[in-house]
Amino acid sequence: MDTQNQKPIIIWLATGCFLIALMVVVGGITRLTHSGLSMVEWKLFIGSIPPLSQQDWLETFNKYKQTPEFKIRNFDFSLEEFKSIFWWEYIHRLLGRIIGVVFIIPFLYFLLKKKLGALLTRKLLFVFVLGCFQGFLGWFMVKSGLIKDPNVSHYRLAGHLIIAFILYCYTLWILLELVFPQREKDSFQTRLVKKYSVVLLIITFIQVIYGAFVSGLKAGSVYNTFPKMGDQWIAESIGFSYHKIGMISFLENMASVQFIHRNLAFIILLGALFIWFRSQKVVLHPHQKIGVNLVMAMVLVQFLLGVLTLLYSVPLTLAVLHQMGALLLPTAIIYFLFHLNPKSSEVGL
Repeated sequence: MDTQNQKPIIIWLATGCFLIALMVVVGGITRLTHSGLSMVEWKLFIGSIPPLSQQDWLETFNKYKQTPEFKIRNFDFSLEEFKSIFWWEYIHRLLGRIIGVVFIIPFLYFLLKKKLGALLTRKLLFVFVLGCFQGFLGWFMVKSGLIKDPNVSHYRLAGHLIIAFILYCYTLWILLELVFPQREKDSFQTRLVKKYSVVLLIITFIQVIYGAFVSGLKAGSVYNTFPKMGDQWIAESIGFSYHKIGMISFLENMASVQFIHRNLAFIILLGALFIWFRSQKVVLHPHQKIGVNLVMAMVLVQFLLGVLTLLYSVPLTLAVLHQMGALLLPTAIIYFLFHLNPKSSEVGL
């Protein structure tokens, strides 16, 4: 089946990738505006309708007043202030529902019309399962902030974010298989570049997890200097925390988490530079050249955004751009890796 006949499926998957990316960005805004705990109920269908009358708003607000966040942090909130945080969480959840509908209805249509082969069907079913799991993690994360502590678990936040990234990257790979059914042959040199790029992608995913830790622990609000942490290369509090609670400090201490996030950024930068210089000595095809240049450009942009976000104490605009960069970087790496893969795309159409 040629690309022209696959066009509806390509448009469908491209729309899915865009919506997942938008979901990540809105999720970041929801987190940064402290809006994530404003909706205390989890109703799959009824929850898709927002409050429509003053009475509805008052009832919703009264439910929020029973939460730890209101009692401890936002006890002086007015109804209008509540609305300002409610809408971001509402949009975030609504996007999740839209993604579900956009996936399920066309999937069933293409399946009934026998436009999907067995292999592609299995891949798309995995996307569906991953999407359902992502929805569950969202609820599981929010639940952690509705019991006693008005802060969601940074572990659950990281799980929610990394599954979103995996879902996005996997869907993107399927899309690329449809758009580029045939790829150029590789060489021994490009195989080495591919191995290095896989390592870079893994480290990038680890960095995403630590980015979620930084966000969840609000670790971006301490040591807003660069390249040193204050007047030290390694903040004293990192050593104090390690001696007090051991290795777990590198997962739960604000300074320690920020320290790892900083240094992973340097590792990614050096790794990207190594791959870029290595690729200059290899004969690359056009898409491979585009890919490696995109990777290098996105690493530089993301590194700069990270530094600025830290120096200015995590302002909303920079923080959102930084999270967008965190998604665009693996996008570039996936694109590059895909075109380093010599095998013909087999999607089972």
